[in-house]
Amino acid sequence: MPRRLSVTVERFPLAQAFRISRGSKTEAAVVTCEIADEYGRGWAECVPYPRYGESIESVLDQIESARETIEGGGSRDRLNDLLPPGAARNALDCALWDIEAKSTTVRAATLLCHGIPRPVETAYTLSLDTAPAMADAARASDHDLLKVKLGTEDDRERIRAVHASARGARLILDANEGWTSDNIREHLLAAAAAGAVLVEQPLPAGADEILRDIPHPVPICADESVHTSADLEKLVGLYDYVNIKLDKTGGLTEALRLAEEARRLGFGTMVGCMVGTSLAMAPAVLLAQHAEFVDLDGPLLLARDRHHPLVYSRSMVSPPEPKLWG
Repeated sequence: MPRRLSVTVERFPLAQAFRISRGSKTEAAVVTCEIADEYGRGWAECVPYPRYGESIESVLDQIESARETIEGGGSRDRLNDLLPPGAARNALDCALWDIEAKSTTVRAATLLCHGIPRPVETAYTLSLDTAPAMADAARASDHDLLKVKLGTEDDRERIRAVHASARGARLILDANEGWTSDNIREHLLAAAAAGAVLVEQPLPAGADEILRDIPHPVPICADESVHTSADLEKLVGLYDYVNIKLDKTGGLTEALRLAEEARRLGFGTMVGCMVGTSLAMAPAVLLAQHAEFVDLDGPLLLARDRHHPLVYSRSMVSPPEPKLWG
């Protein structure tokens, strides 16, 4: 049986509106790729992201441009030569990992983790809102690690309110490029006063050189500023951590290179996600086995998830079962 590639667009409603500094959303729109051959099917999911110039249509076009290569038996390395980093390559790359696991009967976890993968602690995200509303959300959460969406002109009251209500939970503060050179010092001091463990992407990508010359009272993590291993050299001295997302790297293959190079250059690592289903998180949970921070809570924000979903228990997420991926 020759390989066959099928592509679908699916929409998963969110449990409630999800807001960051760039806007809000009420559903997760994902593109799902399935590669079938004589051994079964491999599948994966990606989330097109407008911040990176992506749309459902552009991702579908990119996937279609790779159809002949994929159906002709093309490898993951060939795919990386064919498509740029991004959501389209991610879905195809991770689907190839899945079908390879099925064809060899060697699970992806065995190849990636060199042992039995374990549950990892994931952050739970608080949507951007008023300070009282975010305090209420922190108070209602039973998670031990909270990721707090920020990115306004003055987030100090939000930081104080969440810290006061979080009942000892550790805080990651994510500004989503929303702070400026005029307010970043005050925000970093507020983060330190709240005992935050990490501040994520405080300044716009490309406008972050100031980070080289100001104190880091809380470690700072690059997100929008890093996509692949080729981006890392220029970030040395600016950031302490890098956030690895499969939809940015263009799949697990490049994400593994990025993680290795980040460690070589002295960066700590975080493994993050877009808002998607358990299928999108599954390979990332395996990637996250050695990360200092993990943010793979996408399915917890949904009103419904895939069949055979990842198992979440408070702040812990378990590795995927073969019925889901890998």
